[in-house]
Amino acid sequence: MANPFLDPQFEIRWSHLEPSSIEPDITLALETSQTSIDELAESGSENRTFDNTLLALESATETLERAWGLVGHLDSVCNSDELRAAYNVMLPKVSEFYARIPLNQKLWRVVKAYAETDEAATLTGPRKRFLDETLAYFKDHGADLPSEARKRLEDLEAELAKVTQKFGENVLDATNAWDLQIEDESKLAGLPETALATALADAKAKGLGSEASPVWRFTLHYPSMGPVLQHLDDESIRRQVWEASSRVGHEEPHDNSDLIWQILRLRQEKAELLGKTDFADLVLERRMAKTGAKADEFVTDLHDRILEVHKSEYEELCSFKAKSLGLKSGLLKPWETQYWAEKQQKELYDFDEEELRPYFPVDRVIDGLFDLAQKVFNLRIEKRKTVFFEVGSSGEVPEGAVEVWHPEVKYYDMFDATNGRNMGSFFTDWHPREPKRGGAWMNYLRTGAPDEDGHISPHLGLICGNMTPSAGDRPALLTHREVETIFHEFGHLIHHLCGEVEIRRLNGVNVAWDFVELPSQIMENWCWERESLDLFARHYETGKVIPDDLFNKMLRARNYLTATANMRQLAFGKMDLELHRRFAKEPSGELDAIISEIQDTYVAKLDPPAPSNVRRFTHLFSSSVGYAAAYYSYKWSEVLDADAFTRFKKEGVMSAEVGMDFRKKILSRGNSEDPEVLFQDFMGRGPRLESLLERAGLRS
Repeated sequence: MANPFLDPQFEIRWSHLEPSSIEPDITLALETSQTSIDELAESGSENRTFDNTLLALESATETLERAWGLVGHLDSVCNSDELRAAYNVMLPKVSEFYARIPLNQKLWRVVKAYAETDEAATLTGPRKRFLDETLAYFKDHGADLPSEARKRLEDLEAELAKVTQKFGENVLDATNAWDLQIEDESKLAGLPETALATALADAKAKGLGSEASPVWRFTLHYPSMGPVLQHLDDESIRRQVWEASSRVGHEEPHDNSDLIWQILRLRQEKAELLGKTDFADLVLERRMAKTGAKADEFVTDLHDRILEVHKSEYEELCSFKAKSLGLKSGLLKPWETQYWAEKQQKELYDFDEEELRPYFPVDRVIDGLFDLAQKVFNLRIEKRKTVFFEVGSSGEVPEGAVEVWHPEVKYYDMFDATNGRNMGSFFTDWHPREPKRGGAWMNYLRTGAPDEDGHISPHLGLICGNMTPSAGDRPALLTHREVETIFHEFGHLIHHLCGEVEIRRLNGVNVAWDFVELPSQIMENWCWERESLDLFARHYETGKVIPDDLFNKMLRARNYLTATANMRQLAFGKMDLELHRRFAKEPSGELDAIISEIQDTYVAKLDPPAPSNVRRFTHLFSSSVGYAAAYYSYKWSEVLDADAFTRFKKEGVMSAEVGMDFRKKILSRGNSEDPEVLFQDFMGRGPRLESLLERAGLRS
């Protein structure tokens, strides 16, 4: 296929997307987009309309965005030396192209000319919002800067793209470079059966061990590492795994220390060029917080409210360990916090999270999630047949089937359950692989736009994770936290697929980043309600629901170490804001010492002190912006989700009326209105911080 990355068909032929096509295809897309931009810039200031100005600007880059989105996605899920090389060749060119758009003075004059027309003055709704957002985008990205500053800003964007990409590559490579092989099963005492089976299957997949002499393989991917730190009795092995994890991004050839300072310095220079005090004020201007100071005030306020409880939780955990071992109470070691927390939780609540795992086979969780989506949000989801071909092969896709990028990937269509309208489709990819980056995420490959009948054409999205895989004959059995993660990413997904905004760039998840987590985090609430759990939480062998006594234990333990969990997120947010607001201006000093100072009252004192996770913190440093200066958004959005869910609790957890109201007033409206207005439309008032504290059991 010629130019496979530019193929406009909705159903993607993944096997045709060879790394060798990236450079020619993206080069062609850049040239085509630049031609469209140039034509618009040269069209002059006369006879400007919404369609021939703003919509023309939006459509000018559509093919490039779609093609580059495919490249970025493959870099996340099918990383290889050849693909990485091609991606890195084109990354600075794509970054430079986008940086030049708001710096194009002729184009800026055309946009401003339209803004001064009579038509522009009468715009309302999404069209008015799009004009305002476009004007703000140009100004915030340097349109009014003098020529030398515009050139420097363009160079900064290219530099940031390269160094942040390198940061992410270092994290992936360092993670994959380490493993631990255990040949003596007696050393694995305490490890849950599922974790043992997974480690054994992983070793077999690598050709390690035999039936007579089995080997258990552990990696730094969380489904492998997490159970070790939480359950394994052998402290020396726990320490070994923890130390390996803590070194990710610390050591050559994957040391990210200098890259962090470089990224901070580049971001600070960018902010100053654009007339801002720091990068936080730059990126937050169009978000709910508006300024770095307000974001920091939010983090500090919540920190102060829960600090004493956080201290008490840690002191009690230290005392519990000491009492259990008959020792004098002292500080915990960083590789034993999860281990002793698990034991304390079991003693306090007679609850072991592993007891829940048999009730969460991944396929049943997914089916139940889709059932809930239909009951609450009126969304019908149907699974499609899929087929996988190796990249470069030329297999035929059977009629009605869809090609996927890996054999484990699944594909679904989503419809409005009332009228049957096709709202979009999506892929799921749930389990870890070495060429796949860590964590969980949602992304989109296509955003719909109005068709000839005025309906929004189907969207295309995906949700990925690194959940516990299957082992032997047993299905993939998830932890409750992994179930929450699936629900979380599905919330992002339906935010995209339910988008009904007439302007493509305002649709779906293209919203302020401190609002984007509301649809995702609110979905996690249904993982704690009996009525919704019974839809999907069923034993993989018997099909029975979670017994009442186990369910009640789970609820009682929900707020165990809740201040600690909240403070952990606040610590990340504080570190992020301080690095971008204070230390980026004077990038000097030893990184761990600086972060230790920043997080002094946010993290528990350990012996020895744990190094910061900053060198592997991809949320902040693996893209030009990402969550940089905005990690507080998770807690900010959690306030919104906790408060919004009170309406479901009041009117019915499975209320289709409230669900459709949420879909209509939040999910479908994208960035067509200020997020504060959208929240008020749904709740009839502004958000209450107390809702989060009440849910977490932290309201004094």
